[in-house]
Amino acid sequence: MELKNGNHKFEQSRAELASLITSHTIVEGKQHTVLPNLQLLRTTSVSEYLHSIYEPSLIVIAQGSKVVTLGDESYQYDSNSYLVSSVHLPIVGRIVEASPQKPYLCVQINFTIDQVMDVIKETDQAWDGKSDFGRGLVINKTNDLLMDAVVRFVRLLDSPEDIKVLAPFIIREILYRILQDDHRNVIKQFAMSGSQSYSVGKIIKLINEDFAKPLRIDELAEKANMSTSSLHSQFKRVTAMSPLQYQKRMRLQEARRLLLADSFRDAADVGFEVGYESPSQFSREYARMFGLPPISDRKRLKDSLAFHLTMI
Repeated sequence: MELKNGNHKFEQSRAELASLITSHTIVEGKQHTVLPNLQLLRTTSVSEYLHSIYEPSLIVIAQGSKVVTLGDESYQYDSNSYLVSSVHLPIVGRIVEASPQKPYLCVQINFTIDQVMDVIKETDQAWDGKSDFGRGLVINKTNDLLMDAVVRFVRLLDSPEDIKVLAPFIIREILYRILQDDHRNVIKQFAMSGSQSYSVGKIIKLINEDFAKPLRIDELAEKANMSTSSLHSQFKRVTAMSPLQYQKRMRLQEARRLLLADSFRDAADVGFEVGYESPSQFSREYARMFGLPPISDRKRLKDSLAFHLTMI
């Protein structure tokens, strides 16, 4: 997705954002910050395909380009566009534009659906109850007002004494700017009680709270007030995968995280913790998703930059 902005003010803000990211990323990879809902990423090379989980968040690229895949669908975005994930989504991403001279630089700002709902209530934005647009991921053109708000949010890293007072207000402004954009209903639908996407969002939350538990589609459908066929259809519309496929990806992503967090952790124990009763099935499905059995994959990742890039 090549979106050209051509706005001088926007370009100034984008350049400042790139400068701020550079000054606050000492090493390559993902950086947590004193702003608990802000993460930064800098890398000087293109990446392999990396599996990660997008929480409800806004991702803005200041420099470079990335391709993300959700299910079988691929999306490309760059420094002229932003990505919003409205629910937890397991994605596969690849940085496709980065170099030592022009590193890939981006910010991820996490938010909650309750925060979105608060902004909707204050702005009295109407939702007709009919338009349910599906996918929990959207890419849109970045305008100068949104970019300016993001820059001011990241700028708080240089004045930490202001964070407690100003950060909540700027987060609200960022969400407000997103809700003014062309794809506002795609985000809004997950906050509006009564929409099918809202119901699917609740089921996604339930699965994530205990994805080691066997999945009972009939029980989930009852909680969503849907038929099993309707839940399956709407869930796939939001996540590009079935509930069972979603649960499997979340299980395997968590298993990989646990293996990387402890170099001495036994693969069979990790498989059991995320819901697999059979070590052989766990190893087989892990290798199918990540290309190598659990222990071999852990060793490969520990020896590569990919270990530092798996979350943005």
